[in-house]
Amino acid sequence: TKRKLHWVAHVLRESKEESSGKFDLVGEREAMAQISPKLLIPESFQVSRDDITGQLGLIWELIKTPLIVPLLQLGVYVCLAMSLMLFMERVYMGIVIILVKLFWKKPEKRYKFELIQDDVELGSSNFPVVLIQIPMFNEKEVYKISIGAACGLSWPSDRLVIQVLDDSTDPAIKLMVEQECQRWASKGINITYQIRENRTGYKAGALKEGLKRSYVKHCEYVAIFDADFRPEPDFLRRSIPFLVNNPDIALVQARWRFVNADECLLTRMQEMSLDYHFTVEQEVGSATHAFFGFNGTAGIWRIAAINEAGGWKDRTTVEDMDLAVRASLRGWKFVYLGDLQVKSELPSTFKAFRFQQHRWSCGPANLFRKMVWEIIQNKKVKFWKKVYVIYSFFFVRKIIAHMVTFCFYCVVLPLTILIPEVWVPIWGAVYIPSVITILNSVGTPRSIHLLFYWILFENVMSLHRTKATFIGLLEAGRANEWVVTEKLGDAVKKAADAAKNKNNAKAPRKLKFKFTDR
Repeated sequence: TKRKLHWVAHVLRESKEESSGKFDLVGEREAMAQISPKLLIPESFQVSRDDITGQLGLIWELIKTPLIVPLLQLGVYVCLAMSLMLFMERVYMGIVIILVKLFWKKPEKRYKFELIQDDVELGSSNFPVVLIQIPMFNEKEVYKISIGAACGLSWPSDRLVIQVLDDSTDPAIKLMVEQECQRWASKGINITYQIRENRTGYKAGALKEGLKRSYVKHCEYVAIFDADFRPEPDFLRRSIPFLVNNPDIALVQARWRFVNADECLLTRMQEMSLDYHFTVEQEVGSATHAFFGFNGTAGIWRIAAINEAGGWKDRTTVEDMDLAVRASLRGWKFVYLGDLQVKSELPSTFKAFRFQQHRWSCGPANLFRKMVWEIIQNKKVKFWKKVYVIYSFFFVRKIIAHMVTFCFYCVVLPLTILIPEVWVPIWGAVYIPSVITILNSVGTPRSIHLLFYWILFENVMSLHRTKATFIGLLEAGRANEWVVTEKLGDAVKKAADAAKNKNNAKAPRKLKFKFTDR
């Protein structure tokens, strides 16, 4: 274009030189200014130089048809493909759950299960030695809850070892936790208080360090509870028999229940998502392939399986999932018990929830990056199990699910409203998202009336989760960021009760009188 302008100016200059023999630089610029709009821009698009809006509209019209529309249409096709993948995964899991509920046997029937009975003659010798690990970090509000629940487990005291793995940095909190352990030890409970010089490896490092203690060599199984978890007294009696009677089982995972689900709308939204995870995803993995991701707490491991799999590793922020995948690749089986429930606490502040979601979204993507070739090359597990782990467990649920929510529902679909030339089939824009949403809501029927708010909430969080997923896949700066989820325990309830009592005290007392008193 520039060359064309100079050529026209040159022609005019020659004509002027023939007539007058004079042509200056100012004349050349004037000529270029006169001819440029007429030669390069159609008359319908010619606007004033001062009209910025018109110029932007001109640029938009010039690039929309040849560039924007094809790119957006390609984005629609890619998002439709991801939506179909997620849709088929949800339908598959829905069918499996129906079959499990109607026809398949419960874990107690699928595996050998015999309760360990108390024997007067044998005493406690027929009970295996179990290690309880409680990792914590500055858990001022909840440390008593988890320690008290662990000490209250119905199991012979001489066959139970409780480890409190305290990585707290606050000396006052460390002192309180140590005193609580001493209080239970004075009652005859075999409980030890363990600290480290540093927090290397975070939770994985603490668990790994705890297993190195000399007294652990007498333990066959280890149960792990985070600081806000409170197992029922019969927890071990209902779970240990699966490990004792089935030597090929490495893990028994219990379901989470939430004591503060009704605290606010944020906790209700979390409950809906997590209930689907436990009701559907964990149940499907246990029933079909005897594999699922360890949830990091409320589970019991066979210590021999942990050692065979290589122990705890801190290469990602999902050390629990890392161990589960490695143990599964060595042929170990997992059992999920949906009827065995452990009470816990949901993050009740958005800041705590956001940090937790970053870890839960970034960690699996980072682990997938590091283990995909190891899974493919593994020779001990069946082909279809490898397909399930790579495609269903990792790719669709941990990567595609986050990306399609943000890219399709928050970016591509809104843009197609502004650019009607882009075609989006109704089945991709309406039918598939509706079915996926309905299937996701089956885990928490009591919250079905909050479905609209849950959709908005998930779309809002999709950007944060998608960003964390890419950070994990690319192993960027925050890939190994570990922020302990804040736990408030009964602090919120106590504060609310105190405020209520304060308001009641300030409220004027109503005078009681009868009409006849007048």
